[in-house]
Amino acid sequence: MYYLKIFLEVAGSLVVLMSLVPLIRNDYWTFRVFEYPRLQKLVLSVAIAGVYLSLFFSQEVRALLFSGAFVLNSLYLCYLIFPFTPVAKKAILPAQSHLPENRISILSSNVLQDNKNASGCLNLIRKYDPDIVLLLETDRFWYESTLALREKYPYEMPVPLENTYGMLLYSRLELSETQVRHLVDDEIPSIKTLVTLLSGQKVQLFCVHPTPPVPGENLHSTERDKELLLVAKEVKASRLPCIVVGDLNDVAWSYTTDLFTKISGLLDPRLGRGFYNTFHAGIPLLRFPLDHVFCSTDFKLVEIARLENFSSDHFPILLSLQYEPAASIEQDEPEAEPEDIALANEKISKES
Repeated sequence: MYYLKIFLEVAGSLVVLMSLVPLIRNDYWTFRVFEYPRLQKLVLSVAIAGVYLSLFFSQEVRALLFSGAFVLNSLYLCYLIFPFTPVAKKAILPAQSHLPENRISILSSNVLQDNKNASGCLNLIRKYDPDIVLLLETDRFWYESTLALREKYPYEMPVPLENTYGMLLYSRLELSETQVRHLVDDEIPSIKTLVTLLSGQKVQLFCVHPTPPVPGENLHSTERDKELLLVAKEVKASRLPCIVVGDLNDVAWSYTTDLFTKISGLLDPRLGRGFYNTFHAGIPLLRFPLDHVFCSTDFKLVEIARLENFSSDHFPILLSLQYEPAASIEQDEPEAEPEDIALANEKISKES
């Protein structure tokens, strides 16, 4: 029992440390990566606290300190996770009316460049029949394997690359003023385009896939944060309804994503509904919400769903929205405080 107690104290201390490290606003990957497993940390923290309290709780100072730390850490993680549970307030209200001419559905999927199951991807697209398809990590193989989509999706912007940052954008809704941009890195593209709904309403669409802060990719989150915040400032300055979609390589609850929504004023459909973890599809215990669709306050939600996997390491995500100008009155837009704006400007101006 003595060794079990030591084990629980060491393991619990590590979980507490992993919970506190993300509070250090450093761009180095070791600080940012611990933002990802929030639910996993909560499960471990609650389990350790429960076992420790039931077996080793006493009036000794040491036991009281460890018990208090484990319980407080569990409560802190519950507080952080609560906004993404179905009992929390929904950021985007459900659409009550049926306005098909003002609807837009988007299927976004990181296909995994080495994955060759293109037929599975095409079958999924046919099954859910979205208006817009965004495929990420797409190389020449994926471009050639998805050309059949042109029959149903006459508007496209293909950017096939061999560096795992290729993009393929297909749409049956009219696209105009489409640009392929390299906001931070000449090898990392993003797409900006205008989508015309059946009603004639134009929507500004941004497709992004910045690099993650992990060894082998990028040791710092600087470039990722900068790209997201540059897009956020564009969104804020736009007079059109806006949607941002893609694999952000960041979790929905990170301080960077929180800063992104405050600067852009966009809403996260996960809030008040669930995690919709999309990565890693092959490791159930290590799943995080990395694939996102954010929208402006003049949209309401028709549907959000995590779809079936087709041999990728990401699950596809489907989002259907309905444009309703009056929705902006009913829904709260995230607002940036002066310190948020200062931090965003600092991140944008920081050298990569």
